[in-house]
Amino acid sequence: MIQFLLNQELRSEHALDPNLTVLNYLREHVGKSGTKEGCASGDCGACTVVVGELQTDDDGREHIRYRSLNSCLTFVSSLHGKQLISVEDLKHKGELHSVQKAMVECHGSQCGFCTPGFVMSLFALQKNSDAPDHAKAHEALAGNLCRCTGYRPILAAAEQSCCAKQPDQFDAREAETIARLKAIAPTSIGELNSGDKRCLVPLTVADLADLYDAYPQARLLAGGTDLALEVTQFYRTLPVMIYVGNVAEMKRIEHFEDRIEIGAATALSDCYEALNAEYPDFGELLHRFASLQIRNQGTLGGNIGNASPIGDSPPLLIALGAQIVLCKGETRRTLALEDYFIDYRVTARQESEFIEKIIVPRAMAEQRFRAYKVSKRLDDDISAVCAAFNLRVENGVITDARVAFGGMAAIPKRAAHCEAVLLGQPFNNAVVERACTALGEDFTPLSDFRASKEYRLLSAQNLLRKYFIELQTPHIETRVTAYV
Repeated sequence: MIQFLLNQELRSEHALDPNLTVLNYLREHVGKSGTKEGCASGDCGACTVVVGELQTDDDGREHIRYRSLNSCLTFVSSLHGKQLISVEDLKHKGELHSVQKAMVECHGSQCGFCTPGFVMSLFALQKNSDAPDHAKAHEALAGNLCRCTGYRPILAAAEQSCCAKQPDQFDAREAETIARLKAIAPTSIGELNSGDKRCLVPLTVADLADLYDAYPQARLLAGGTDLALEVTQFYRTLPVMIYVGNVAEMKRIEHFEDRIEIGAATALSDCYEALNAEYPDFGELLHRFASLQIRNQGTLGGNIGNASPIGDSPPLLIALGAQIVLCKGETRRTLALEDYFIDYRVTARQESEFIEKIIVPRAMAEQRFRAYKVSKRLDDDISAVCAAFNLRVENGVITDARVAFGGMAAIPKRAAHCEAVLLGQPFNNAVVERACTALGEDFTPLSDFRASKEYRLLSAQNLLRKYFIELQTPHIETRVTAYV
């Protein structure tokens, strides 16, 4: 059984189909049809809902963290122990919520189909903002598409609702909601079981290891932003899933003198602060990683584990020399991330083995790390090419070189020939030009609808040139903002 709050209503579910999304649960099982399906792939934001989760600050203060999610990509099992808020829950005692009023007063709705998703994104923004912030508003709404109103009035609604923020019914009931969430906090393995399909929800790494050993055919579910597409886009059935999002050990970020250890189930939005503090380019890239809704769900371990050749984080992590800790039963092994990827969607992971954590080296003063993403639009788009450069230059000579790309091969991959040309050489234009030529030996990219093979190779070479120029003249940096 799993338990969660539907606004303030306790829901206990056991026999539901584990392949059921939160979107369809709201619309078909509880009659809340305000949440809309626009794309069923997490691209349009019409299905946005907000999930509240109990959090404890470093000072011991308990509060509810509200986050916007794409309900079309969220399986119901991930709600275990949380609060689900949909657009119907905002109106209180016959009065519209302040974000709804702002949308009305600023004329932010026309046909209205996308409006519930915008409202929920604004609600999450208001809950997480103490003052109006243009950049935060853009970030919060980047995952919501409007086809008729235009965004100016919606941004005005964001400013109005955040600038004149007033306590609402959720604030008034926060203590009560915290108490109710504590009362339903999972204490044992949860399960949804429809007879022919099941989803198991462990709470510890040991439980996860045991369950995965017992069900090696199971699909591991973290954020589900990739896995859910098999159900919503390809209409496949997932007979057994194991949801790892309630394993607290795999959601930790721990800082050590020489490294940062990030649990594989840590949401990308939670990774931002730690990675941005060490590597600002990594932080910049995370801002361009899909939408905020996706970053609130998607995990760093999932972005690695699905072994996509165009995943944004692997090239950066490879260039930084990151490692992963793989767990199987009581056995653990540490593997350099670059050795995890073998071929297209083929990895070094053994049966019943899972990624437990990612180890990222701390930044060193002599490192010169930069990352670049080439895509057709700034927000919410997949890379055509993603490049990461990490050179160590001492007395004008390159003493260490790590160059990695995504979108250039069947796997995220280091550019070995390019690195060999750079290593031990002076960091000058002539050497960089030879290294650019060597990239043609490292990669034979494919053509697809995102870019041709010729464009990809030329882009990779130009990004290396861009890296060199920026390091010589840092005042002209435009990092992580390239377009096709």
